[in-house]
Amino acid sequence: MYEDVELRLPGPTPVPPRVFRAMTQPMIGHRSGDFSALYRRLVPFAKELFGTSGEVFFLTGSGTSAMETAVANLVSPKDRVLLLTCGNFGDRFGQILSAYQADVDRLEAPWGQAIDPEAVIKKLRSAGPYKAVFVTHNETSTGVVNDLARIGAAVKEYGRGALLVADSVSGLGGLELRMDDWSVDVAVTGSQKALMLPPGLALIGVSERAWRAIENNSSPRYYFNLLKYKASAAKAQTPYTPNIAHLFGLAEAFQMLQEEGLENVYQRHFLMRDMTRAAMRALGLELLAPDECASSTVTAVKGPEGLDVEEMRKVIKERFRVQLAGGQGSLKGKIFRIGHMGYAGPKDVLTTVASLECALSVLGYDFQLGSGVRAAQEVWLEEVRG
Repeated sequence: MYEDVELRLPGPTPVPPRVFRAMTQPMIGHRSGDFSALYRRLVPFAKELFGTSGEVFFLTGSGTSAMETAVANLVSPKDRVLLLTCGNFGDRFGQILSAYQADVDRLEAPWGQAIDPEAVIKKLRSAGPYKAVFVTHNETSTGVVNDLARIGAAVKEYGRGALLVADSVSGLGGLELRMDDWSVDVAVTGSQKALMLPPGLALIGVSERAWRAIENNSSPRYYFNLLKYKASAAKAQTPYTPNIAHLFGLAEAFQMLQEEGLENVYQRHFLMRDMTRAAMRALGLELLAPDECASSTVTAVKGPEGLDVEEMRKVIKERFRVQLAGGQGSLKGKIFRIGHMGYAGPKDVLTTVASLECALSVLGYDFQLGSGVRAAQEVWLEEVRG
């Protein structure tokens, strides 16, 4: 049984009891007035979260389904696009683009580093034009947040009309996103991260500027056809049967975020990030991402020399009932990742750090027991005292 295991993954994340309760409401017809009322209730706050006056649609599928939706609707075979990648999920965008036969040029940063906006300007000026630029807002695999505002400004000024597409699957709801202000044309996210829902729902925001490309796109698509979603949205409907229970839950999750206030939500995530990073440093553990691009939803930590990272993850889950994520791709077995997003707060960071210390002690890692917890407490107390 997993009821006593605390999920400290970068997704799926814990689901609040009140969201679970909302998801158990009696089913309604997806072509009914009741569903249209639910849909209309969701849209305004969804737009606020995305920071857009454009459209936001709800897709039944994972975050990757929204990534593919973006590609399928914007990119025709042989279209030239620029991929900005600094980790596993940037590479996933590249794989989707290749599947749709795009001509993909790449600008890469080492895993653990952010995309340099100045390098983006240089690339756009020397190798453009491109139809679109694809970037990961928050790279889950490395705990890196890219400077989407500066990248958006670079694409707007030097992109010669290129669209900007952002994967914010592990960002939205924990990190601020301002599509309109940052010149982002399409942004995508998933339900199982900072939005505090089980996996299975995706959201996609679309700017007014993106519709011309969508309308003229020649790639085949059916279920992911945004023109159908747009037509249905005018009637407060979805073109196909949606995951109604997830939308009930989303309405409740939105209510929770509104009650807290988005600025407070973002500050809570900053606090959890700072507590986690202070604790890891106090334990003598090396962080993968530097402070200037550290994600506020997930922290990647290098395994110390002589410690089997996967064995540590096994010990902390089986004996101390906390589940952490491992590394992906070239970082598999070299790092572990701590998720601190969504339905989580500073107390959860203390529990996680204390459990990690216990696991490290069992495995013989040499450190002062309690030093990580103390460092995290000091960050929290500084916040509380102002």
